[in-house]
Amino acid sequence: MKRLFALLTAALLLTGCGYNDFQRLDEQSKAAWSEVLNQYQRRADLVPNIVATVKGEASFEQDTLTKVIEARAKATSIQVTPATLNDPAAFAKFQAAQGELSGALSRLMVVAERYPTLQANQGFRDLRVTLEGTENRITVARNRYIQTVQEYNVLARSFPTNLTAMAFSYAPKPVFSVQNEAQIAAPPAVDFSASKP
Repeated sequence: MKRLFALLTAALLLTGCGYNDFQRLDEQSKAAWSEVLNQYQRRADLVPNIVATVKGEASFEQDTLTKVIEARAKATSIQVTPATLNDPAAFAKFQAAQGELSGALSRLMVVAERYPTLQANQGFRDLRVTLEGTENRITVARNRYIQTVQEYNVLARSFPTNLTAMAFSYAPKPVFSVQNEAQIAAPPAVDFSASKP
């Protein structure tokens, strides 16, 4: 009788420990992160086409193109493994590289607007629309990752599953953050006093 009671108690304790939930959410976060990486790779694959189109259409500012190429090289050189998801320093380094690429591409698009022949080029317009769509996909993939990590971290910090987290060394995962949080939190300055010719 005592043995049956001990087995029943152990079974009840194990069902509430959250071990399977940790496994499920860990796999979901890895899958969500893979989708983020997939979209980053899609963007990185578009960059050479955009640069080639821009070079072919305009006597373009070489400095801007160089920065885009360098940012792409840096972003694609960082090897991302499942361990990266649990290493805040490696995760931050990867995010910084992707942020540099986003910034360089934004500057490229702003500068490209100064060249009417480039704007009239159908190939460039198609690439620009594809890039905008990719940026939207990256945002959606990041949001899914953020949600999955949030669920995992809540499980890791909630009682009684936090006991399972401590027993199996399930530390909270780093969240996706922006590099310039303080800068983007400030409202933009708008000045309409400058007159245009």
